[in-house]
Amino acid sequence: MDRVLKIGGATVNQTPFDWESNVANILSAISAAKEQQVAILCLPELCLTGYGCEDVFLSDWLSAKAWKHLQEIIPHCESITVCIGLPVRFGGVTYNGACVISDRKILGVTLKQNLARDGVHYEPRWFDAWPSGSVKEIEVDGQLIQVGDLIYETNGIKFGFEICEDAWRKEKRPGYKLQERGVDLILNPSASHFAMGKSVLREKEVAIDGSKIFNCAYVFTNLLGNEAGRMIYDGDIIFAQHGRLLKINDRLSLKPFNVQVCEINFDKPELTEIHTNTDNKKANEELARATSLALFDYLRKSKAKGFVLSLSGGADSSLCAVLVSEMVRRASDELGWEEFNKAMGLMGITDAKSAVGKLLTCAYQGTKNSSDTTLTAARELASSIGADFHSWLIDTEVESYENKIETVLGRKLSWENDDIAKQNIQARSRSPIIWLLANLKQSILLTTSNRSEGDVGYATMDGDTSGSLAPIAGLDKPFVIQWLKWAEKELGYIGLRYVNQLQPTAELRPQERTQTDEKDLMPYSILAEIETLAIEERKAPIDVYAILSNGKADQQLKEYIKKFFRLWSANQWKRERLAPSFHLDDINVDPRSWCRFPILSGGFAEELKELDNV
Repeated sequence: MDRVLKIGGATVNQTPFDWESNVANILSAISAAKEQQVAILCLPELCLTGYGCEDVFLSDWLSAKAWKHLQEIIPHCESITVCIGLPVRFGGVTYNGACVISDRKILGVTLKQNLARDGVHYEPRWFDAWPSGSVKEIEVDGQLIQVGDLIYETNGIKFGFEICEDAWRKEKRPGYKLQERGVDLILNPSASHFAMGKSVLREKEVAIDGSKIFNCAYVFTNLLGNEAGRMIYDGDIIFAQHGRLLKINDRLSLKPFNVQVCEINFDKPELTEIHTNTDNKKANEELARATSLALFDYLRKSKAKGFVLSLSGGADSSLCAVLVSEMVRRASDELGWEEFNKAMGLMGITDAKSAVGKLLTCAYQGTKNSSDTTLTAARELASSIGADFHSWLIDTEVESYENKIETVLGRKLSWENDDIAKQNIQARSRSPIIWLLANLKQSILLTTSNRSEGDVGYATMDGDTSGSLAPIAGLDKPFVIQWLKWAEKELGYIGLRYVNQLQPTAELRPQERTQTDEKDLMPYSILAEIETLAIEERKAPIDVYAILSNGKADQQLKEYIKKFFRLWSANQWKRERLAPSFHLDDINVDPRSWCRFPILSGGFAEELKELDNV
């Protein structure tokens, strides 16, 4: 008789050492899997503690507490094999483990062999890598447990693990030795951060290729949600066998857990059914779903009452407003109004506009340099989504600050001599009053700077960067602009029609000076191209020029490249002070989650001189 088993993958929305909620989600997933007669269930990496515990992983108590709460889960693993991620600490060292429980008995704990150390990952700071082929027996609370490089057998099949990064190290994948040991199934519990387009790579390079190379069935299960503030996990669950993609789930769910089940024929893989894929992997849709999940989790986990936003009528603040509205729409659709209201601390709300009105307060803070067109754009957008909207002028505050400094200096401030300072004081004058509103409403103040501005410091510290969450700091300006046009057309945000007609401008200089962002900086499209080469690919200025110029002399391009590198170097201190931001793309300039750069440096002086000689 063929060995045909129902294999399950479960994703759970966890929070660092929130034991009650984390255990409850795991138990709910186990219960749902048992109802569907799953034989083996794989839960994500470090799902018991949460992946984002950071330096708390170095403590003795966290792993001990995780082991204690694991004992609550074991009795629920009757007639099922369950794999649960947790840290394991012994000999003063912490390891990243996947514990296998079968019919209420611990069979062992597989320890991760390859640690993620690039991009957003700092695993070697917290964990040690386990050597391939090594097995050890440890005592935990009087129990002798095998840990290390293990394989398991249950229900007539052998299985082993690749834990997240293990599968991305092509030459060092544990799967090669698992294949030699005759496994039928490889499980991959992961905490693989979201980035637009990354899910396709997981399917191909991890699951499909892994199942083909190792001649087995392969199951990938990822964490779900905005776990600890910056990283978003999409809850990917992928089944593959012998190079065929069998089944995937719809990612980025707002539910606390999801279980996906696939019936696999281990003896006749060709008879295993291939299921229809309905998950949308287009970048614009991915962004809408990922930020909805991130904002929903950030709000409920922080226990704040809502969001406050300084809505300028420009693209960036408008995007922030629309993302909050989209979160309301998507969360209420998926969860239903009863569960949505409970999660958001609301009562009796049954329509999206009313919910947005309760959760989002916007203020247009104008000056004599502001235009009627941006006020109209802000007001119309707020009205269309139902946000609580206010507007006021800050000219008296600006004049008060300027008058005091003019007394100190003994002269009048002028645009000819004090341009940047006069711009900055307007942006900073907006900060105290919007913070006051956020404090009184017990709400999260959203900052609106995008990644392109972060690159070159085109943002005022304690001005437009004021706030406790920066939802779009991981997006470049060209993406922001095209997404807003897409949202107007495809998502029905007709209130964006005014915003989408405007040219990006800070509106901090007198209107007769016709200030625009690109006049101050460079075309955003060129800025984005330079950013990709200089920051993501880490190329020197002369190499950036060689690639973008295509061998043709271009003095203007040289000046743009010089400007980028000079501004990048001078403004690292600003990036160090950015509010926590969501990681949404493969590149991120937040030094606490991706790109680190010295605050003080030589500023590429020698490297920029080389440009003059080509």
